[in-house]
Amino acid sequence: MPHSVTIFHNVVWSRHKGEVFSALHRDAADGPIRYRFIQISETEYYRLGFSDVDYSAHRYPMQCLYNGCYEDVPVWKLTARLVSEVLRSGSDLIVLPGYHRPEYWAMLLACIVTGKRRAVFCDSTGRDRPRRLLTSIPKRVFFGLCHGFFGFGERSREYLVSLGAEPEQVFIPCQAAALPPGYSTDVAFAERVSVRAGNESTFLYVGRLSPEKGLDTLLDAFAALRRDRPDVRLRLVGSGPMEDALRARCTELGLGDSVVLVGSLQGDALSAEYYRALCMVLPSHSEPWGLVVNEALNHGCPTIASDNCGCVPELVHDGKTGFVVPARDAGALQAAMTRALTVFADAPATAERCLAVMGRFDPTAAASHIARGCAALLAGRRARSRPEAADTAVAPAPVEVTRSGR
Repeated sequence: MPHSVTIFHNVVWSRHKGEVFSALHRDAADGPIRYRFIQISETEYYRLGFSDVDYSAHRYPMQCLYNGCYEDVPVWKLTARLVSEVLRSGSDLIVLPGYHRPEYWAMLLACIVTGKRRAVFCDSTGRDRPRRLLTSIPKRVFFGLCHGFFGFGERSREYLVSLGAEPEQVFIPCQAAALPPGYSTDVAFAERVSVRAGNESTFLYVGRLSPEKGLDTLLDAFAALRRDRPDVRLRLVGSGPMEDALRARCTELGLGDSVVLVGSLQGDALSAEYYRALCMVLPSHSEPWGLVVNEALNHGCPTIASDNCGCVPELVHDGKTGFVVPARDAGALQAAMTRALTVFADAPATAERCLAVMGRFDPTAAASHIARGCAALLAGRRARSRPEAADTAVAPAPVEVTRSGR
């Protein structure tokens, strides 16, 4: 008898998840598991203005329950709809979108009542979410009622294990960046080397302009660096609530036109920024993973990241693909940026090292880890209930997107 999995995710906005789910759907064509995908809403408030919702990244059968922003739907309405979806689902395994909202707890209870196996996506790390007694107890309870977990990387695994999960229950890495159509490492290498031939000393930040990103630390470090190297430049790509404050801080530090707030970019325009920059800087105080690091390395661009970024163990290799610095330490960040000017001056060698790291973090690889986890969790159920059942290949449903209103 074939088996099925329903995967819930919070927003269509996440292009990177769209690419991973598309790969999962494509690769399931000859497999024994049928996947169903439910997006809860189109976007969230803090995503507005950063980039548009792009349905083209979602090439799989998908149902979107609510148009617009997640936060615009009353919690009671979300809870009732999501519980209904779980109760009506005929799937053997439900993958929950998270654990930090009341509606996700209600979904978990619906799984328990109906006897469905359940797993959950977890993007948190111990550094990103320091443990507090009042929050760790509910997490332990939630995780203790789940059969499996899909995480971004090693720090996600460590966090889950610290809260009671068994290591074999955690499947990683289930993360990948959404890259431009037609992307290839050969093209990326050639573009990087060609654009960097001018050898501009330009640093780059990409992301939301918000306090948790450590942008005050970045400006302080850059101002100190510029006293010794007046030729350096800094470009900030993104939008957010700190934009006016950052402009004022640049004026206060006397940075003039050496810092440019570019605004939000996507596609080829964003790729051009990665190719142009000597190095990207991600000085975040809080960063579960840091997908912009994937994007940068996929363009041959090394990264200086704070030690709070979840991707550090896998992606940021000291002196090879970047540097790691303590969060909130402007002096250490300035020193790393100074080193970058010489260590990453050899564009071909740097690009080769960056691109070599990224093979494990493309959408196909991420999808394979989700598929591996789903198969293992379903096998656990079969072992107890139907040990004699043989797997049967099931062709995937045609790709379609169903959108529901409020």
